[in-house]
Amino acid sequence: MTDTKRIYDIVKKLRSEDGCPWDRQQTHESLKPECIEEASEVISAINILSATGDPENLREELGDLLLQVMFHAVLAEEEGYFTFEDVVNTVSDKMVRRHPHVFAGVTYASKEEQHSAWEAIKRSEKEGKEWHEDYLKSAFHESEELIQKARARKGY
Repeated sequence: MTDTKRIYDIVKKLRSEDGCPWDRQQTHESLKPECIEEASEVISAINILSATGDPENLREELGDLLLQVMFHAVLAEEEGYFTFEDVVNTVSDKMVRRHPHVFAGVTYASKEEQHSAWEAIKRSEKEGKEWHEDYLKSAFHESEELIQKARARKGY
């Protein structure tokens, strides 16, 4: 069993009838606080690594963030939207597409030209979806509110 299969099976079990009542109740919306809190804890772990050279906390917190990703992917699968494999394939395809200088033998004359190409590829991917950007501003505000609530829960 691969490790990603193991975490997938764990989340599926938590969501099952004989799993955990709290996990069964969760939705994409209800998990927003946990998602932002785990992302913040990854930043803290990076700071710990930078200050101490100790990677243990980063390994743990990245796992917690991965759990959030897997949990949302399992919810999406239950809703008939997509699977975790779809998530992995989507980001893999995106990275290959955005790095033709690494994966397709394209040569750029400068870092600036490479950056311009990256931006052009990204714009092309977003074509027809420019309206998605309209949601980002409110998502930043919502994230700030969720961070404030996490601070209060943690006593900061």
